Amino acid sequence: MLGRANRIVIATLAELTQLRFLYKADPNKMVIIPPGVDVSHFYPIPADEAKSYVGLKPENRMILFVGRIEPLKGVDTLLQAMACLQLKEARPVHLAIIGGEPGASPEDMTIEMARLQKMCDDLGLDQSVIFLGMRDQDKLPYYYSAAEVVVMPSHYESFGMVALEAMACGTPVIASEVGGLAYLVRDGETGFTIPAEEPEMLCEKLSWLLNDAELHAKMSQRAVEYAQDYAWEKIAKQIVEAYEELVRSGR
Repeated sequence: MLGRANRIVIATLAELTQLRFLYKADPNKMVIIPPGVDVSHFYPIPADEAKSYVGLKPENRMILFVGRIEPLKGVDTLLQAMACLQLKEARPVHLAIIGGEPGASPEDMTIEMARLQKMCDDLGLDQSVIFLGMRDQDKLPYYYSAAEVVVMPSHYESFGMVALEAMACGTPVIASEVGGLAYLVRDGETGFTIPAEEPEMLCEKLSWLLNDAELHAKMSQRAVEYAQDYAWEKIAKQIVEAYEELVRSGR
């Protein structure tokens, strides 16, 4: 199919490299057009309003994970980083995990969810980590805006839509330097990228962001500005232009 296609739309440079070397796809046929984000839905909500909506007090500090509950997502690395963070931080900080079904019966609960919940108990995190289960798209902007930082500790992501949604809401992102995340999150600008499965480094970056208000504010503002480049109206225009180029070329 790749050989027969006149144009191949890919999300990131990482995908271009993979298609080129794994499937021998012609790089001249490829055009990078990333997924877009609805900036009329994902936008910064005042922190006090967002925290009130999700049930937090103004002084509460929340780290957020959003995604499927599976080993590929690296939530275990985040839990280890939280255990480290508890020893460093004088003020309490909580981790909210959105995804999966934490309240399922033992026979219906996924192996990974059960493993992560046991890991929380073993690490003494039962008072600082909460598994929220799935949340509607309408509520996600409030969670993103209420969070101090969104963490994506994945072993691999082809793109990283959660990171883009979080940045559109003005929340810095700490992500593994893998796949599309390595290109999507601007290290030192909209958040940090770090090697996967490095809980101590993740702990260090979390502590830095939690305790440097000026850095956090700069990254938050830069994240919102950066996400505007991914607004759907701009992405749709790029897709239309790709089709128009093919029409003009007679293919």
